[in-house]
Amino acid sequence: MNVAILGASNKPERYSHQAVVLLAKKGHAVFPIHPALAEIEGHRVFKSLADVPESLDVVTMYVSPSHSTGMADAILAAKPSRVIFNPGTENPELEAKLADAGIEVVHACTLVLLRTGQF
Repeated sequence: MNVAILGASNKPERYSHQAVVLLAKKGHAVFPIHPALAEIEGHRVFKSLADVPESLDVVTMYVSPSHSTGMADAILAAKPSRVIFNPGTENPELEAKLADAGIEVVHACTLVLLRTGQF
């Protein structure tokens, strides 16, 4: 699967960094998104979802609701089949827009989903 990690971090202790590593280890194509980074663990980092050159199957959120609300149009334009809201990223306004567009909204931890075979 092609997976965008919104709010990816280059700090190993951050869950978004661990998600990049584990997604890649599990064979997924990873597309870390962060406006100020160039590379994470050898993976090119994209400034925005619009910069990703591939279609996306999943977007996993690691940004606060105050930041993600402004990303609604970009997420809708990317047309992922699923958006995962990791703990602390829940955003009812954005979730409603995604659901109205037919995008599956999941409240879960990406790392747990990967480690339990539910991703």
